[in-house]
Amino acid sequence: MNKQLELLVDNIEKVIVGKREAIIKVICAMLAEGHILIEDVPGVGKTRLVAALANSVDGHFNRIQLTPDIMPSDIVGFSMIDPQTKQLEYRPGAAMCSFLLADEINRASPKTQSSLLEVMEEHQISLDGKTMPLPSPFMVMATQNPVETYGTYHLPEAQMDRFLMKISMGYPAPAEELDIITRSENPSFADKLPAVMTTDDVNKHIEAAKGVRCTDSIKEYIVALLNASRNSELVKLGASPRGGIALLKAAKAYAYVDGRDYVVPDDIRAVMSAVLSHRLMLSPKGKSAFITSEAVMEEIAMSVPAPVK
Repeated sequence: MNKQLELLVDNIEKVIVGKREAIIKVICAMLAEGHILIEDVPGVGKTRLVAALANSVDGHFNRIQLTPDIMPSDIVGFSMIDPQTKQLEYRPGAAMCSFLLADEINRASPKTQSSLLEVMEEHQISLDGKTMPLPSPFMVMATQNPVETYGTYHLPEAQMDRFLMKISMGYPAPAEELDIITRSENPSFADKLPAVMTTDDVNKHIEAAKGVRCTDSIKEYIVALLNASRNSELVKLGASPRGGIALLKAAKAYAYVDGRDYVVPDDIRAVMSAVLSHRLMLSPKGKSAFITSEAVMEEIAMSVPAPVK
């Protein structure tokens, strides 16, 4: 693994126990200039993982707790007349930062959710005829609870497609849970997590990850996976070309984190479910047989032979 990135993973693991693979995927999303959705039940460390990454990187971090009464202006900002200059001035919203934690994104109204579309896709804010670029790096890390549906607004497909990855934390093993409970006796430790990387370092790693080589056979493997998802009887709507682009970016970032300058089929398989599963719409047969889109994607992948080189 890249030494500086390993230091970043180790630093986050000081507060997130037993979730190394989830941590690596979040870092891969950052290096691929993508956004990540963490979907899981309450209390498994979703928000703490996001905060730990932001604290480990010396960048501006904002958190917004999304509720039905949050307005788009709370996210993208607003313009108002300055009483001294009598000029219209922009007042930044929560999105004007390097790391934005959108906590419980599915509790925001569709109007507020849609305010994130341009922010996530274009990395800019357009308001009153002006365009404000966001800092680099910029990453939205959203959380949602899939169990409770009262007072929530389902994310539309267009919004889901903006997320490079969707991951789940899952429950810890008994030994890990004992460690978590023991660490809870010193809850302020997570707030004191030191920064081990600057935003300039992150931007350098982003550019280096873009340079990771990918052979034509690997790209053909990605296309075969996309086509298999579209032709499967388990799926009503398969992955789009944007999903293929996202899979390539994520695989390059995963290879880079692993310390390689080339992509292998195992990189594709490592990030495939996180990148493609939330882009699928399952058929009734897929829902009844596998329940989750992640399981369906793994089943589809088994029918696609991986390249030997």
